[in-house]
Amino acid sequence: MKRQTLDRLNADRAEKRPVALVTETASGAQWLVHADAETGAADLHGEVLRQARMALTDDRGTSTEVEGLSYFIQVHNPPLRLFIVGAVHITQALARIALLAGYAVTVIDPRRAFAEAERFPGLEVSSEWPDDVLTAAALDRRSAIVTLSHDPKIDDPALETVLKSEVFYIGSLGSKRTHGKRLARLQEKGFSGAEMARIHGPIGLDIGAKSPAEIAISIIAEITEARRARRDKAPAPGAA
Repeated sequence: MKRQTLDRLNADRAEKRPVALVTETASGAQWLVHADAETGAADLHGEVLRQARMALTDDRGTSTEVEGLSYFIQVHNPPLRLFIVGAVHITQALARIALLAGYAVTVIDPRRAFAEAERFPGLEVSSEWPDDVLTAAALDRRSAIVTLSHDPKIDDPALETVLKSEVFYIGSLGSKRTHGKRLARLQEKGFSGAEMARIHGPIGLDIGAKSPAEIAISIIAEITEARRARRDKAPAPGAA
């Protein structure tokens, strides 16, 4: 690997920027491909570029052959992160499921009686206000946020923070009536319809969930659907 390529790869990884390293196996030529338009791989075949971006979306390395040449695609994605606002019963189930799905989980609740580490063993638990935690977290396209406290004083500041970010999923607990009131408050704060439409509310896929564990399953299913849906938005071959 050329020193310049290695330095750039290490810089991308340090900045937690998703990047794929593409190697043409016969010549050893290498390219770095990013999920966004700035690829730095102008001379890479469009079909290989498309597959590299798809590999980033799928979170899985692959190999491919295009026009008689073989390529190996190695994915370097930062960890998936799930921030859960509200240390409630649903959170206990959701956190465990999210860990199994490969997420680094942070539970946030300024109510210290709820944000007890023993209720969430092995997880990062914060009793700071969620807007402070989320602002400091450098949210990115591999971050998801769920608000479950059912308390506007806690959930709303979190939503106001994440609606300005690039997170791929935002979900909030509550009935349709509760969500309508939530949107009205956000509108008063100056958020547009397009911005508020990013919020999944009521949260979770409609699978008839009743218990905390069932609701947690519906939430992680909706998060997965939102994440995987980005495959359909992958740039066309040759896009720059």
